[in-house]
Amino acid sequence: MATSAAKGQTDLLDQIDWPSVECLNESSDHPVANALKQGYRDDDGLILESDADEQILLTVPFQQVVKLHSLGLKAPSDSGPKKVKLFTNRTSLGFSEATDGLVPQQEIIFTPEQLDGTPIPLKYVKFQGVRSLTIFVESNQEDEDTTKIQKILLLGSTVETTDMKALKKVDEHQH
Repeated sequence: MATSAAKGQTDLLDQIDWPSVECLNESSDHPVANALKQGYRDDDGLILESDADEQILLTVPFQQVVKLHSLGLKAPSDSGPKKVKLFTNRTSLGFSEATDGLVPQQEIIFTPEQLDGTPIPLKYVKFQGVRSLTIFVESNQEDEDTTKIQKILLLGSTVETTDMKALKKVDEHQH
């Protein structure tokens, strides 16, 4: 299924601060870059796979503050993510805090049909000033030993871009 961004929303891939991306419990043979980086993530043969168990704790920092609109995941219907918790602006989060220590900004229970890469709208008010997004995959669809993700899509807008457009429009009307 084609991934189309909502009006004004763009793929935030270019805003990711790559050197600071952290993924806990990723398989060394199937790292996060496979599901997140341009080109790699469009190849269904490349995957992010968990290592010791089904959980994955992925922190994606951005180069500037963003407004996050939606999240799309493409994954196998049996080993793809099921229960996913999203946290914002947490620089160091461990599995125990993500499991039961902190209340997430949003929790999504994915159905196998939702793992086709189609963006799922987030609770927009909770994702306004996002410097980093932590995606905690707590379980997968059929309780497989490991979780697999082919593509992670983050759609939204940069705060600066939005403000600049608004300023230009105001400025144009004053002349």
